[in-house]
Amino acid sequence: MVGIIAFIIVFAVVVFIHELGHFVAAKKSGVRVREFAIGMGPKVFQVRKNGTTYTLRLLPLGGYVRMAGRGDLDSAELQPGMTIVVVRENDVVTRLNLSEQTELVGGISFTLDKADLVDELFIQGYLEDDEENLVKWAVSPDATIIEENGTEVLIAPRSTHLESAKVWQRLIINFAGPFMNFVLATILFFGLAFAVPSVTTTVIEQAQKSAPAYSAGLRHDDQIIKLDNKKINNWQSMQTYIQTTPEHSVKVTFIRDGKTKTIPVKIKLMSENGQKYQMIGITPKQSTAFNERVKYGVNTTGQAFTQIFHSIKDLIVKPNLNKLGGPVSIFKTTSDVSSLGILAIISFTAWLSVNLGLINLFPIPALDGGKIVLNVIEMIVRRPIPEKVENYVTIVGAGILVVLMVAVTWNDITRIFLK
Repeated sequence: MVGIIAFIIVFAVVVFIHELGHFVAAKKSGVRVREFAIGMGPKVFQVRKNGTTYTLRLLPLGGYVRMAGRGDLDSAELQPGMTIVVVRENDVVTRLNLSEQTELVGGISFTLDKADLVDELFIQGYLEDDEENLVKWAVSPDATIIEENGTEVLIAPRSTHLESAKVWQRLIINFAGPFMNFVLATILFFGLAFAVPSVTTTVIEQAQKSAPAYSAGLRHDDQIIKLDNKKINNWQSMQTYIQTTPEHSVKVTFIRDGKTKTIPVKIKLMSENGQKYQMIGITPKQSTAFNERVKYGVNTTGQAFTQIFHSIKDLIVKPNLNKLGGPVSIFKTTSDVSSLGILAIISFTAWLSVNLGLINLFPIPALDGGKIVLNVIEMIVRRPIPEKVENYVTIVGAGILVVLMVAVTWNDITRIFLK
């Protein structure tokens, strides 16, 4: 149960922050954000403030920012012959109700003949008690429409559409989601640096006498600065290097009594509970100093970006479904991490946030990265990409993502639960 709750919270936080980035950038760019939804599926709660309807939905997975644009037009719902209820104030329509779930006080029944809520902003049709005289009423640009599912949102005049924003504004809107994931990760990593009792340094606390490091000459208080001429900023990156190097030894550069020395150290292959790992046999000195905590936060953040970036690059060079993880894998990992305590959950959330941000920057249509590529192309050719071309590319990209998600999810299920 704890694992399920942790998964819901972690996933919700990471997705919420991502969508918040798109939301803020869209608002600042003059794009109308009609709905900000947390969760998916049927609506549980809604409240409208400053032109945006905020909804909480039944399934606590994911969320979305619904921006005004050609992919979200009300004309698809307003069809000739349908009966709606409208409210007029000062000779303009201010509310339109398409839902049978909601009653409008002072509403007027209206049978539609024509409607345009994008450009000309009018509805045309017949009143309930007068089916002979055709009437045409202006619609306020800030009118709301209650959709069939009961969600009330502002209508979307063309001037408020995403496509009406300048191309550089659209690029910022698309990049803002991943960017906020990176901001969240950085905040969490720095928070961890000051939340833990102490942080690791690159100074050796102990070199085990039976291990290769001691035999090679490493001792207490030696500060490691390089491994095979690779600069070492934190203990975690040193561990990663030793674990992943294919060599049988490593050149360790360290500082002792103000002097820099370099010595070769053999790498020992170990096995524990069926898991193999490499080590040289040293433990880090811990520190509670402010500057060490700041350094730890910077280095851990940088390590997360670097490590995940290299993992993604490796995935591209050598594709393998086992290198990918979907919601099932995230749930399993979150459940495992939740047993280690709140700090472990925070750390996992930070790493997941970096992962989500970088994955979303993939140049695949339907992902933020694909949209950014289209924005850049538009900047280069200095004219809008044809709507048909953009729609086709987006549909193909969405299809690829759906197939990939199904494959990854099934692979996760077989690998984790059916092995």
